[in-house]
Parts: sequence; structure tokens; C-alpha cells
Amino acid sequence: MSPAPDERDRIRAAMQRILTGAPEHSNGALTIVALAIEAQVPRNALTQRHPDLRNEFYAHVRERGAVPDVEARLRSTIVKLKETIANKNEELARLREDVPALVRALSQLTAENEALRQQLHLQTPTVVPLRARPQ
Repeated sequence: MSPAPDERDRIRAAMQRILTGAPEHSNGALTIVALAIEAQVPRNALTQRHPDLRNEFYAHVRERGAVPDVEARLRSTIVKLKETIANKNEELARLREDVPALVRALSQLTAENEALRQQLHLQTPTVVPLRARPQ
């Protein structure tokens, strides 16, 4: 299935409207989604059928010194993820520092528990009923 003959022309016209700040059908964002809406074509027209026009659009955006919205969002996400990783690494380091102390405490409590059991001569715990059942 070949694209409609005027599809490329509509995309180029939409590109011009967005880049000049005069969008008619979209919010004018510097994104492929806004370009597809402005050109009134499906998004895959730009991602699959006309990747050359998509690349041309992004090249024009970069020439203007602007960063495409998708790139700005990705950069922001990267910064947040790096902060999250740093926080998680700090938390992991603190937890790793706590492990030896917890192992020592558990070992000491286990030894004390065993000593108390030996004092009571209880090798295995038994269940004692609290009250006898009426017969």
C-alpha cells in the first residue's frame, strides 16, 4: 500500500506551520506526534513511511537551537533515574553496613535462648493446656 500522493506535501506544510509558530490543528509542540496531528496523518506515517521527513523535522528543530520535546523529556527522565540510582546505592550501602551487627545480635540472642532452655531443662518446647475441658 503506497501512501497518498499528497501525504508528503501535507507533512511538509505542517512542518512549516509548526516551525513558524502558526499551527492550525495541533498544539505546535516540536514533536512527531504534534507534526502528525498538524498534518492530519497517522503517526506511523512519520515513523515508518516517511522517516526522512521525521529526520528533516528534527534537523530543523535543532538548527533553530531548540531541543525536541521528546529529547527534553528523555533528558529529564535520565536525571531523575540517576538521582534514584544514587539514592538506592546509598540505601544499599547502609543496609550492608547493618548486616554484620544484626548477625551478631541474632547470634547472641540465639545463644541466650539456648542457655535459658538448658536452665529449664526443656530441650523441646511442650504445649500445656491453660484449663481442663469440662466433661
